[in-house]
Amino acid sequence: MSDAGAPVPASAGADDMAAAILHSLFTQSAVGLHVLDTQLRVVRTNVLSDAVPAECLAGQYFTDAYRVERPHEAERVLREVLDSGVAVRDLVVRGRLADSPGRDRSLKVSVHRLDDARGRTLGLLATLVDVDEQEKARTRAACLAAVRTRVGRSLDVAATCEGLVTAVVPVFADLAVVEVVDEVLRGSDPPPGPLGHDVPLRRVALRGHGADGHRDGLVGEMRRLPARTPYALAVSDLRPRLVRIGARTPWLGTAPESARLIEATGAHSMIVVPLKLHGAVLGLVSLYRCRDSEPFEENDLPLTLTAAAHVALSIDNARQYERDHVIASIVQRRLLPQSDDDNVALETAHVLLPGRNSGSWFDTIGLSGARTALVVGAVEGPGLQTAITMGQLRTALHALAGLDLEPDEVLARLADTADRLAREREALPPADRLLGQSLTATCMYAVHDPFAGTCTIARAGNATAGLLAPDGSTVPLDVPEGPRLFSVDSAPFATGTFALDEGSVLAFFSGTPMPEGRRPAGLREALSDSGRGLQDLCDDVVYNLPADAHREGAALLLARTGAVPPDRFSTWELPSDRTSPGVARTLVRDRLDGWHLDEETIEATELIVSELVTNAVRYGTPPLRLRLILDRTLTCEVHDGSPVSPHLRHARTVDEGGRGLFIVSQLAAHWGTRYGTDGKTLWTEQEIGPDADGS
Repeated sequence: MSDAGAPVPASAGADDMAAAILHSLFTQSAVGLHVLDTQLRVVRTNVLSDAVPAECLAGQYFTDAYRVERPHEAERVLREVLDSGVAVRDLVVRGRLADSPGRDRSLKVSVHRLDDARGRTLGLLATLVDVDEQEKARTRAACLAAVRTRVGRSLDVAATCEGLVTAVVPVFADLAVVEVVDEVLRGSDPPPGPLGHDVPLRRVALRGHGADGHRDGLVGEMRRLPARTPYALAVSDLRPRLVRIGARTPWLGTAPESARLIEATGAHSMIVVPLKLHGAVLGLVSLYRCRDSEPFEENDLPLTLTAAAHVALSIDNARQYERDHVIASIVQRRLLPQSDDDNVALETAHVLLPGRNSGSWFDTIGLSGARTALVVGAVEGPGLQTAITMGQLRTALHALAGLDLEPDEVLARLADTADRLAREREALPPADRLLGQSLTATCMYAVHDPFAGTCTIARAGNATAGLLAPDGSTVPLDVPEGPRLFSVDSAPFATGTFALDEGSVLAFFSGTPMPEGRRPAGLREALSDSGRGLQDLCDDVVYNLPADAHREGAALLLARTGAVPPDRFSTWELPSDRTSPGVARTLVRDRLDGWHLDEETIEATELIVSELVTNAVRYGTPPLRLRLILDRTLTCEVHDGSPVSPHLRHARTVDEGGRGLFIVSQLAAHWGTRYGTDGKTLWTEQEIGPDADGS
């Protein structure tokens, strides 16, 4: 028995050895060998394809024997090796034997120059390896890597689907179409498989040669999958379909829309794969190869299944985000003011810019003395918890506004509330996903006083304020910026007080201001006409914002200042003596009779004013001033120069005094004390009937 690895006897000549080696190479090598002469003609070969005998290639030019895609470039490479002697290794080209059936394949070519013992060039040795399957595998791997890179970067279903078609066309497919169950696009749970024939799908993304011209008309269309087609079968048993398409394909007649697309693109092969997750169907992906491309094969199915699984998971994440965003938006809307409160001295309008964040808010809060608190704010971040935090801050702000504090004090106490909310979040269990989410918020709080003709503003964070004067000029309001809410910064808040002409428009914006260079001319023009309707002015500001501005969302609040009509209030200076309560009762009755208020209200108001004036005479200091304001409620104000505030006491049965403020609290719907630099003001509000006309 011979040993293949035994040494050759020394008696064997060198020529015999060379002949044996050449014979083995050209008869047993798995690599295609081609010997070319100096004219690049085939002298000897061991063609691996049985379809073309080796002798048929003898005498042909190499570039004719193998129909490579770029023959001139291939010939140039061969001649460079022939001239320089520098070998070329592992050059990948597309081509095939001239007379062999099938399509071009990927061939890895190495070329070496052949020289004799005296250094004369005899020709070339070209080796060819069919690496078509390797190239296909590399292409599939590159395509899958592109899918993983492009898909899932956005929490938007349309962007997710667009990422898929961009990744697979034209690397893997010539045409790609993604359809998603219509309800899934709205954030609803996907239906369980099999998908019923009556469930509509919407075409979300399409990309491919020959179809781009129809893209705008195709994307967004909705259809129900026709029965007995690959599309319907794929979503029925949740398995992919690899289908060859021809002129006699029977199901094309039942799917006219798909038939028109196939005809327009010349598609001859397709893979249909369902987008499924945990047994539920989210949509369908259809991939096509057209015209001269190789048809899909079974080895392509694993790629499509892996890509579809990645896309389905990304769509489901986007769907859940969309659902959470919808819920958060609903909660946000419910937590915002549901109607505009009319104010006798201020007109307001607002607009809420939708965005990813769910925490933007605005507010108008009626205060004592015909004053109005104007608020804009934003809790940063998306989701339901952001909207809930916004609602907590807004509720706290309403309570603080009723205390008649200065704007800087209101924000300081609101910051204390925010700190408590932050500590509560820090104390959550370790498994709670909110534990690691930081909180940050901005807020601007302003108080408009129509009698003083001023607006006092404080802000936490970078909310912005501006003023549109009655002449159309715009004036930025320089309000000191305090620390954001939920911030560790404990710097105090400061206020800015601004005198306003009647008819001025205040603008408060919760978002980050645009740089001066990015502000469009249309925005300045929209703000130049202060006499327009306030809601129209508010809307025009939004219309003129750049498309990419404030994607996170923001709140815009406009307020046009006015004055309390003279027939809606009366003010009297009173002497600080014992005659003042009686004088006050007489003045009040005369004024309320003129306002046509009922007798019960007049008597209650007389008693309230008598008690407040008596208290001011007894415990306060001059000057003493009485004011009545008729708005949605009847407001009584008694001002004196003392900073000391009375307090409500519950007098005992035998006590002769101490019942004044208790009586006031029983007769008035609301009451309180407001402090200023020149003293304090005690005020009450009473509900009035609809018949009061102020005439």
